[in-house]
Amino acid sequence: MFVNECLKVVVLHSYPNLGHTAVSTGCDIRLFNVFHSSPVFQMTDSEKAAVIRPSLSEAQVVELVGRLYGLKVSKVKPLPSYMDQNFHVLVCETQEGGDHGKSYVLKVLNTDDSQDADLVEVQTRVMMFLNQKGFPTATPITTIDGKIMSLETISCGEEYKNYMVRLLTYLPGTHLLGISADPQILYKIGRTLAQINKALTEFKHPNIESLRRDSYDWNLSNIHQLHKYLFAVKNTSDRQIVEQIIQQFMKKILPNINNFHKSIIHGDFSHTNILVQPLHSSADCSNAAGHMQQELEISGILDFGEMACGYYVYDVAICIMYLTLDSEDPLHVGGHILAGFESVIPLTLQERDALYLLVLCRFSQSLVFGTYNILLYPDNEEYLLTTLRTGWKHLRQLWELGKEAVEKVWFETAKSYLTL
Repeated sequence: MFVNECLKVVVLHSYPNLGHTAVSTGCDIRLFNVFHSSPVFQMTDSEKAAVIRPSLSEAQVVELVGRLYGLKVSKVKPLPSYMDQNFHVLVCETQEGGDHGKSYVLKVLNTDDSQDADLVEVQTRVMMFLNQKGFPTATPITTIDGKIMSLETISCGEEYKNYMVRLLTYLPGTHLLGISADPQILYKIGRTLAQINKALTEFKHPNIESLRRDSYDWNLSNIHQLHKYLFAVKNTSDRQIVEQIIQQFMKKILPNINNFHKSIIHGDFSHTNILVQPLHSSADCSNAAGHMQQELEISGILDFGEMACGYYVYDVAICIMYLTLDSEDPLHVGGHILAGFESVIPLTLQERDALYLLVLCRFSQSLVFGTYNILLYPDNEEYLLTTLRTGWKHLRQLWELGKEAVEKVWFETAKSYLTL
């Protein structure tokens, strides 16, 4: 019912500190299914759920960038995203249309996240803070009137949907998605994650309380909320594994959670949010299989939309889970990442003891939410299968091996770095 309905941008005057937007007319938006990566839980009707995801046309992007930022767009390329909409935007260096030397990313948040201006501002300020600390994070381009984000209102008949818009610097590199990361880059990833966690202990902002997302479905502490979505998992054995993982979390981890080190965490330090590029051509080396590989460096850290107040060990577990998916040696991934992380922030014995189960919890969340979302958005199945293709296999393997066997591999791998 929502497909091909014509929308128009109208003026917005509501959020303080964001500034007013100008009236724009004649810029159509046609709704269609787009890739998304966070479940839309507040919606029960799939058609209504689709509405919160932005679907800007390329013409609309050109208009927004020109009106809000005073830039002349020469090319627009859609980028994959979960519930938001991202575009790689090339702009002319001169108004006469010179070389296309400037690249940006226009990020349009879904209407749900766009409602929390305080949270979006804190996330954006964190990106700016980390960039100043030397981390390869994107930074916002200010609007003509000096704002780091702008709330645009889209009308559909008598309904109005608000979308928060940011223009970010473009980061070079290749996603780790589909790449089997070698031990060297896995160690760097773990170390970088810890360095970010450590740096964020110095971050201050008047709205920092917005990061206390206690009811957020993707918060590992809310693993019990998966019960509402388990019906989507048709394989009885898989469903039983997830149910047992939830039970073990509630029994073994939740009562001791206050013993973990609290911190602001990235929340999604994954293969889709890490960009890499060759360090230099002379760094070629052979891997265990004898194939030549270039040494990689992290060139970009993306998507701070899952940021929250959490625990160091949560970020480590999330990172291990996602980097396991495409690995040719999945069982050892955790050890390499752990070694890198602990070179900066050593985990306590209690945190190490919880790591195995927390990795299983994140597998469970990603797989159950992904399966559930395919029911809502079958047109987006290909994107959602990013985790589902190999995720269930890895979860079953880790579950069947058991905590003791997996920890032995992880901890011995991590320990081996101490002798290097």
